[in-house]
Amino acid sequence: MQHLRVAFVQHPVAYRPSEECRQKLLGKDPVSGKQVLQEIVDHLTLPLNEEESKTGNIERPRQRILGTDTEENFQELFRNNGWTLYLPIIVPTEERVEAMLKGTSRKPDEKVGEMAPSSPHEKWSYNVEQVAVNAVMAGAKPEHFPIILAIASLGHTALFTSTNSFTAMVCVNGPIRNEIKMNMSIGTLGPFNHANVAIGAAWSLVSKNLGGGVTPGLNYMGSQGQGHNFSNLCFGEREERLPEGWKPFHVLKGYKPEESVVSVFHGWSWSNMGGFESWKDQTIKIFFEDNFQCCGTSIVMDPLVAMMLHDDLGYKTKEEFHQWLKENVKYDQKQYWGFPGQFPAGGHPEELAKAKANEEPYASWLKLPEGVKIPVSRGVDVNIMVAGGETNPYWQAGSLGLLGTASVDEWR
Repeated sequence: MQHLRVAFVQHPVAYRPSEECRQKLLGKDPVSGKQVLQEIVDHLTLPLNEEESKTGNIERPRQRILGTDTEENFQELFRNNGWTLYLPIIVPTEERVEAMLKGTSRKPDEKVGEMAPSSPHEKWSYNVEQVAVNAVMAGAKPEHFPIILAIASLGHTALFTSTNSFTAMVCVNGPIRNEIKMNMSIGTLGPFNHANVAIGAAWSLVSKNLGGGVTPGLNYMGSQGQGHNFSNLCFGEREERLPEGWKPFHVLKGYKPEESVVSVFHGWSWSNMGGFESWKDQTIKIFFEDNFQCCGTSIVMDPLVAMMLHDDLGYKTKEEFHQWLKENVKYDQKQYWGFPGQFPAGGHPEELAKAKANEEPYASWLKLPEGVKIPVSRGVDVNIMVAGGETNPYWQAGSLGLLGTASVDEWR
């Protein structure tokens, strides 16, 4: 990785006309001064030189003990080195880390996983003790630690980077939700519960400190950043208030009801969508029709919404509602055709060519009035979870795809 060939293209490129992007490819790399397109060709075709041909691993020696100092000085040291979320931390003393390690039967030096700040970067590996250090910093308790280890074992960063500012989410299922008193009711996605907040914040600290040393402008490029990343969207599914026949999220993924499981998600956006009126409402379908879903789709609905879907509209299982969405969510015209200058560019180029050649039904679709959906199913893959305090039938949703699930019990 030390001699990886890199060509820099001037940004922005997303949402910009194709001719403007072409000029940037034909222009100069702002770092090397070479023409970008020729530089890319050279990088792919020229033989490796002696330095580039070297092999081996990058050594990253990490100082395990920082020494003795005051609490105030350690707070400043950690903050100045970018090891915090720029909020006060619990200083990870040997005693506190040792207490955290009592939350698992795994050995301190056992490898947990590997993580990179994003796909272009190399992965860093980490062990149980290193995860424990970050769990202490987040203010977690030993009983929270198996969930944090399970999240870390999946190797997905909470601070994934592109020029977009991604949102990350954690859903916990099974008995451990109640054992650690997670909030699944009123304010479940807010800062109102120790376990929810500490587990979510620990994921961000693990991502920052063990998953590549995340630095804006170096390996984090989110143009505006994301406030959710302080503690992410972290909650427990309110399994006890699922309608009859609706399975918990982890059971839908193949786990047993009595197993404790954590699931992690990420994506472009998250929205508080408002109320649900079953006698006239199709807002969930409309939301997914009007929003381009790059990574996947997820819904967290209040139990009242789930009950209305079950009792009033007849969806006896989550799977039935999921299937209805897959069959009935249609394409917005710009998403389907990929009009010039729009994102995603060239959505269905073959169908667009057929439409322009007056081939049906594409020709008729191209003539549809603005706002009318293309009558083709989007096949939306939706993750459905239920949580909330039943103060009103509200739901939230966004383009968050499932990254993975992990057993919590394996890390006890």
